Amino acid sequence: MGNPALVDPDTVRRTAAEAWIWGFPLIENYRTLYPRAVDDADPRYVGGFGVFGHRARPITPADPDQVAPGGDPEMLCSRAWLDLRAEPWVVEVAGPTGPDFRYRVVSLHDLDTRCIGCIGPAGPGLVGGQGPAAEGAGRRLVGGPGFTGAVPPGFGGILRAGSDLVGVVARTHHLAGPQDLSALRESQAGYRLMPLSAYLGGRPPSSPSEPHWPVWREEAREGLDFFSYLDFLLGFLPVRPAEAELRGRLAELGVGAGDFEPAALPVQLREAMTLGVADGRAEPGRAATTALPADADADADAGTSRAGRSDPSSRVAAVFRDPYALPPGQAWCVDLDVDPGTVGGSGRPLGAGGHDFVLHFGPGELPPVRYLWSVAVHGLPSRLPVANPIDRYAIGDRTPGLVRDSDGGLTLHLRRARPADPAAAANWLPVPDGPFAAVLRLYGPDPAVPAGHWRPPRLTVRP
Repeated sequence: MGNPALVDPDTVRRTAAEAWIWGFPLIENYRTLYPRAVDDADPRYVGGFGVFGHRARPITPADPDQVAPGGDPEMLCSRAWLDLRAEPWVVEVAGPTGPDFRYRVVSLHDLDTRCIGCIGPAGPGLVGGQGPAAEGAGRRLVGGPGFTGAVPPGFGGILRAGSDLVGVVARTHHLAGPQDLSALRESQAGYRLMPLSAYLGGRPPSSPSEPHWPVWREEAREGLDFFSYLDFLLGFLPVRPAEAELRGRLAELGVGAGDFEPAALPVQLREAMTLGVADGRAEPGRAATTALPADADADADAGTSRAGRSDPSSRVAAVFRDPYALPPGQAWCVDLDVDPGTVGGSGRPLGAGGHDFVLHFGPGELPPVRYLWSVAVHGLPSRLPVANPIDRYAIGDRTPGLVRDSDGGLTLHLRRARPADPAAAANWLPVPDGPFAAVLRLYGPDPAVPAGHWRPPRLTVRP
């Protein structure tokens, strides 16, 4: 205990609470990483690091483990993990462009869920990322914190990770109908990963020693075991200047050296750390259960873009919704709300009053996007898709058979029963009997959207 102030239980409690909030995204990342890349006895295991696990069929309510709470049911995810300790990795997006183009993007995330960049295919399907590193061909070098080498020819740039373990999520848009599955799998085959030495045809560098990966246990988020996992994971995450003070306080408690043992702490400090975990869990838990704001001016970061925030509590709330969210230049989403001047506009969750709703875009007022937009329904509080009679969980500009209004506008019907009018039925998005959220997603939004200069229409109660 090098710092006598940390012997004070109240100080230890505050440190533990702050550390839980700051470290929770790392622990949740490990919760995802362990069964897929480490535990070869788990059915979710994909073959280790550097191997994609593809979701190759449409998501339904029967697949709660295949879509994050609040995730887009039309985006099928391929997931992988990279270990950058020995050398950089090559990440490539190849495949059809031009008339055969479908929206797909690969995002890469540090161990604490910060997005380090996005990659798309070359040509018309290029998806720009964060800054010059994501411009050019659909091939990037991904280097860890210690990499200082040159980028070989033939790359669109380098994405520099802040941690030695990096998550990869490739999103592929699924067009409606089973006839799309073959083409979708062809698109997924265009996601490629390989170590730099294999790409160059050279000898691989010597591998670092294999870590002793702690077995994942769900209770890790609830007590002192949290700090044992955090102690292990900090070995893959160099100290950032903004976090140095907290990391120093954790080091005074023995967290970060790789050998933390809670039982070695005095009883009084163990109790203080346990109370701190409870304090930390309470604050972001409240944020995570609230609805996303519909007022873009009030929060231009609304929805998936929250993962880019530096505020630890907001980051934890974002992790509860979608830990691998795309940055706002790639995707923007918001929970739609009800016009307060109509019946049912009381601020309660949608569906709580048994109402059906209409979403109307006037002529020339459709969401401004480069790629696509959609509205999806998520049951509350799970924020997962809910079964419906036509297996439609989202509706948007790629939905076949939508009927435009006579003036060129578009009216969508969010209701329980199928509309009797054929045109309304074509534009029907079923909703559950209980509370739900209606989420508008824009992929490739016009810059006016994340800046708060474009607002989505409000829902109105069906007359």
